[in-house]
Amino acid sequence: MQTKADNSYHTFQEIINQPQAWQAVLQEASGRSSAVRSYWRPEETQEVIFIGCGSTYYLARTAAAIFQGMTGALGKAHPASDVLLFPDITLSQGVSRMLVAISRSGETTETLRAMEQFRARDSGPVIGITCYEDTTLVRMASISLVAREAHEQSVAQTRSFASMLVAIQALSTILADRPMSEKLLELPELGTALIQENLALAKQLGGNPAFERFFFLGSGPFYGLACEAMLKMKEMSLSYSEAFQFLEFRHGPMSMVTQQTLIVGLLSETALPHELALLKDMRALGAKVLAITPVDLSAERMDYQVVLPKGLTDMERGVLYLPVLQLMAYYRSLRNKLNPDRPTNLTAVVSLDIDRVSG
Repeated sequence: MQTKADNSYHTFQEIINQPQAWQAVLQEASGRSSAVRSYWRPEETQEVIFIGCGSTYYLARTAAAIFQGMTGALGKAHPASDVLLFPDITLSQGVSRMLVAISRSGETTETLRAMEQFRARDSGPVIGITCYEDTTLVRMASISLVAREAHEQSVAQTRSFASMLVAIQALSTILADRPMSEKLLELPELGTALIQENLALAKQLGGNPAFERFFFLGSGPFYGLACEAMLKMKEMSLSYSEAFQFLEFRHGPMSMVTQQTLIVGLLSETALPHELALLKDMRALGAKVLAITPVDLSAERMDYQVVLPKGLTDMERGVLYLPVLQLMAYYRSLRNKLNPDRPTNLTAVVSLDIDRVSG
C-alpha cells in the first residue's frame, strides 16, 4: 500500500528531472555526429529497421516515422521478437538495410538475438540506442548513442524512454545531414517549463476517481507515443487504458466511450482539423477530453489542454508530449494505492533462455 509522500518515489524524481538527461543526450549526439554519419549510405540503403521490446518497440514506431519524415528514406518498425522469430518476413532477401536497435538496459534478450539474426543475414551497419554503455548491445553495435544520464531505479520507463527519443530525434537530424535546430537544442529548457506549468493538472487528472477508462490517441509520429502513454497507465496504475490512431477510434473503439472516460489526444499540426473533429464527437458522447496541442484551443473546445511551445515541427516536438502523461500515470498509481516504482509482475530487464523454450 502506498504510504510515502507524493514526491518521494524514484519515479517522480525521474520524471520531473528528465530534461537534464535530454541535455546530456543532445551533447552526446552533437559530439558523435560525424562518426554516426560515416555509417549512413543513403544511396545504398533501401530501408532502415527500428526494433525494440515493450516501451522501446513503441519508441521504434515513433522513431521510424520521425526518421522517414526527416530523411525521406524508408523507415520500418518491428518488435525485436518478430525479427528473431520471423526473419523471412522482416528481413526479406535482396534488400540493403540498416538496423537501429533500442534497449534501455542494452541486455534485452529478444533485441540482442534480433541483432544476431540481422548480422547473419545482412551486412549493413547497426546503430544502438541505450542508456548503459558497458552492455552487450553497445559491444554488438557498429556505433551507439548512449543516454548516460537517463538511468532509472524504477521499473517503468519514463526518463529513459524520453531520453532515447531525444537520441532518435538527434540521430534523424544527423542522418538527414541537417544542423540541429535552435528549437531542438532548447528541448531541455522547454521540457522543464512544461513540467512545472502542468504538474497540478497531471495530479488532478491522474487522481480523479471519476475516470474509469483512458484512451490515448495519436497519429503519424505520435501513435507510438500514444501507445507508450497507454502502457505507462497500465503498468503503474493497473487502469483500463488503450491506444489508437485518431480516425481509427471511430471504427469500433468509440463504442467503449462513457461519461467515465478520459480521452487524451496527442494533437499534431499536420492533421489538426481531423483530430479536433474526432475529439468534438467524443465529447458529444460524454467523454472528457485532454488535448496536448501545438496550438492554443478555446476553452469551449476542450475540457483540459496542455499547450506545447511554438516553433517546433511534428518531427521535433514529440518528447514534449511525454512528461504530463507519465505524471498522470504516476498520480493514478498513488490514487490506486500502488507503488509506482515497482509495477505488478514486472522487472526492469527481460532475460529469456529462448533456446530452451518448449511447448
